[in-house]
Amino acid sequence: MKLILTEKPSVAKNIADALHIKTKKEGYFEGNGYIITWAYGHLFELYNAKDYDPKMKTWRMEYFPFIPSNFQYKIKTDPKNSAKKQLQIIKNLMNRPDVEMIISACDYDREGQLIGDTIIYRMNPNKPVYCMLQNEWTQEEVLKGLQNMIPNTDMRPLLDAGICRQWADWVIGINLTSVATLKYQKGSGSPLNIGRVLLPTLKIIYDRDKEIEQFVPEDYYKLEAIFQTKDGETYKGTYQENGEDKFKTKAQLESIRQALTGRPARVIEKKVERKKEYPPYLFNLTNLQGYITGKYKGWTSDKVLKVAQSLYEKKYITYPRTASVVLEESLAEKAKRVLEILKKGLPYENEIVFSKKKRVFDNSKVESHSAIIPTYVKPASLTKDEAIVYEAIKNRFIMQFMPLAEHEETKIATKVEHDEIAGIFISRGRVQLVEGWRKVENIATKDAILPHVELHGQVAVAGAELTSHTTKPPKHHTEKTLLKVMETCGKGKGQDEDSDEIMAGILSGFSIGTPATRAETIKKLKTAGYITSKNKYLICTELGRRLVETFPVKELFDLDFTGRLEKTLADIEKQKFRRDQFLQFIFEFTKKAVHTIQQEKDIILNEAQKKSHEPLGKCPLCGHDVIEGQRGFGCSNWKNGCKFVIWKNDKFLAAMKKKPTKTMVKKLLKDGKVLVKGLTSKKGNKFDALLRYEKQPDGDYFSWKMEFPDEIKQK
Repeated sequence: MKLILTEKPSVAKNIADALHIKTKKEGYFEGNGYIITWAYGHLFELYNAKDYDPKMKTWRMEYFPFIPSNFQYKIKTDPKNSAKKQLQIIKNLMNRPDVEMIISACDYDREGQLIGDTIIYRMNPNKPVYCMLQNEWTQEEVLKGLQNMIPNTDMRPLLDAGICRQWADWVIGINLTSVATLKYQKGSGSPLNIGRVLLPTLKIIYDRDKEIEQFVPEDYYKLEAIFQTKDGETYKGTYQENGEDKFKTKAQLESIRQALTGRPARVIEKKVERKKEYPPYLFNLTNLQGYITGKYKGWTSDKVLKVAQSLYEKKYITYPRTASVVLEESLAEKAKRVLEILKKGLPYENEIVFSKKKRVFDNSKVESHSAIIPTYVKPASLTKDEAIVYEAIKNRFIMQFMPLAEHEETKIATKVEHDEIAGIFISRGRVQLVEGWRKVENIATKDAILPHVELHGQVAVAGAELTSHTTKPPKHHTEKTLLKVMETCGKGKGQDEDSDEIMAGILSGFSIGTPATRAETIKKLKTAGYITSKNKYLICTELGRRLVETFPVKELFDLDFTGRLEKTLADIEKQKFRRDQFLQFIFEFTKKAVHTIQQEKDIILNEAQKKSHEPLGKCPLCGHDVIEGQRGFGCSNWKNGCKFVIWKNDKFLAAMKKKPTKTMVKKLLKDGKVLVKGLTSKKGNKFDALLRYEKQPDGDYFSWKMEFPDEIKQK
C-alpha cells in the first residue's frame, strides 16, 4: 500500500476520485493499493514562549530578547481536538505493516512543504518518502503526478525556506510585539502587533497619506480651440508652447484666445501610426486580486484568494498562489486542449487559434508555478462569487489566442497664422481597426476620432475655450495599488506592469511577503487597528500613524530591507543561501531591535480600553454569564473549564457568509433559536433560516442545526 498525505480533506477526495477509490473510513480513503489521508493545514505549531519557560506567561521587559536554543513544535490546539485525533489516525496509518511508502501531496510551495514534513517526520516513519509536485487536481494531473514523483529529500531547500520564514516571523513577532506593547501601550487589550511584513506594508499606506496631506494644490490654465475643415467637420486642439499645455497665468492665454478670432489656421503636421496591442499577460495571484478588487465593489484581496482556492480545490483552475504570468513550455499541449474545450460556442470561436507563442510559454519567466489558467474541467455550476473569478481567469486565458487588437493613432498639429501666437494646437485621436482580443470582454476605447484633414491644408478657427484647473493630490491606496507595490517593493514605479524588468524583479523574490500572504497582511493591518477602509481606499488610523512615527526600529519600515529578506528566502529555495546564515542574521537583528526599544523613552501610543463584559445570556452548560471576548462569545466560567463558545470566525456561519453578532447570540441564549436573514447558499442564493446551537451528545461541544418552518419563505 502507498500512503498519500494531503493538506485538506477536499484534496484527498480529488485524489480518491482520480484513483476510483470509493471506500471512506474515519480520517482516510482506502482502495486500489492506496490509502489517502489528510491534514487540516498545519497540525503542528511552534511552542509559545511560555511553553519553553513558565515565567513567560507574564511579559516583563527584562525577559526579552527571548530566542529558544532549540525550536520545538506542539500539536495545534483547537476546540474539538481535531488535530490530535487526525494525527493519531495518520500515525496509525504510517505504522501499518502493509504501507511501503509515504507520498506527500501537500501544496508545492514553502508552506505546503512545511505542513507535510512537520507531520511526516515527527511520526518517524522508517519508510521511503516521496513528493507529488501538483499544479492542479484533475484526474489526468493526479495520475501523472503519481507517475513522476521525486524523493522528498529533494525538497529540502523548500522546507528550509519554510522553516526560516516560520522561525523568523516567530522570533521577530514574539519579541518585538511584546516589548513594543510593554513600552508603548497602557492597559490591557490586544497587543501592538509588530511583524516583518506588517510594518513595511503599513509604511506604504502611511507615506501615501502623508503625500496627500502635504500636497499643495496649484492653479493652472488650458486653452482649447475648435477648428473647422472645408467639409464642415470640427476637431479640438489644445494649445502648447515648448511641449507644455498647462500655464500658470491666465492673462497670457486670454490674449491668445482673443487673437484667434477670425484668423486662418494651417495643419503643419499630421502623423498617422498603426499600432498593435497585445493582451494583458495571464494572471498571477496579485494581478488577479488587483483586477477583481478594482472592478467589483465589496471584494477584498483576501476574498479573491479564498474564492480562487475554492476553484482550485474543485479542479476548475490551476494553483492560484503563483507569482508567474506565463506558462511552462511543457504545458503547451495541455493549454491547447483546454482552449479547444473553452472556446466552443463562443461568438468569436473561429478567431481563437492556438499557437505556442513566447509571450505565453516561457520557462525563463516561470518560478515554481505557472500562471493561473482554467483546467479542462468545465464547471457545471458556480456560485456568484466563483463565477466572477472563474470568468476573469478564463477570459484572460482566451485573450492570449485571439488576434492582436490594432488601432490607428493620429496626431495633428495646427498652427494659427498670427505673430502673437507662438505655439501650436495639438489634437490626438484614435480609431480601433481590429478589435481582436478586446472582444472577449467588450473592452472599448474612449479616445476621440478625428476628421480627415490634409497636411498643409487650411482650416478655420470656429471657437475657443479657456479653462481653469487645479492640480489634484495622488489618491489613497486601494488594495489593487497596494498589492502592486508589495509585489515589486515599489520598484519599477511608472513602468508598465508587464515590463521585463518588473517581471524579473517579481520572480527574483524581491518583494513584501509572497502572493499567498499579502492578502492576509492587509487583513491583519485592519484587525490590529493600524489601517481602515473608506469605500475602496485604505487609510492609516491614528494608531497606525503614531506607530510609524514613534517605533524606533526603522529597518522594519524599509521596503528595501524587507525585500532583501524575502529575496534571501527565495535564494534559500534555490540553494544560493544557507539556512543557518539567515537565521543567525534574524536572531542578531532581533536582539539589537529589542535593546533599541528598551532604551527608548516611554511613550503611550495606545491606551487600551477595557471591554465591558456585558452579559449576553446564561451559559447552557453551567449557567454562568456568556460574554463577548476577542475571538468569540464564550462562558465567563472558562477558567474553570467550561467550554461553551460561539467563535466569531465560526466555519458553519462563514460558509453562508455570516458572522455571529451580539444581538444574534442574545436571542439564541434567550429562546434557544434565532432567525437569521440573508444567509448565502453554495450557489450564491440568499435565504432565511432558524438556527439552533445544540450540545452534542458525546461531549460538551455544540453544533448548528438549521430549520425552515413554513412561515420562513426562502428567497
